[in-house]
Amino acid sequence: MTIGVLQMDFLVSGSRSLKDKRRVVKGLKDSLRARFNCSIAETEYQDLWQRARLVACVVSADSRFANEQLNEIVRFAANKSGAEMVDYQIEML
Repeated sequence: MTIGVLQMDFLVSGSRSLKDKRRVVKGLKDSLRARFNCSIAETEYQDLWQRARLVACVVSADSRFANEQLNEIVRFAANKSGAEMVDYQIEML
C-alpha cells in the first residue's frame, strides 16, 4: 500500500479579503475532490489573503498509480483560474 501526499502552494492575487480567498480555495478543493476522489485540505496560511497551501492525499496499492494521480492533480490545479500555483511537493509514504 502506498500513500501519496501532495503539497501545493498558491498565490490568490485577485483576493481583497479572506472571504474572496476562501471562495477561490473552496472552489478548487471541490473541483479536485470531485474529479480525482482524493482527500484535500487547506493546511496553512488560513489568515493570509493571498496565500494558500492545499494538501492532497491518495492511497493506492500501486505506487506508480499514486504518483500519476498526484501529477494529474498538479496539472489540473495549475490550470484552474483564480489561483496561481507557485510550488508543489510530492511525497510517497
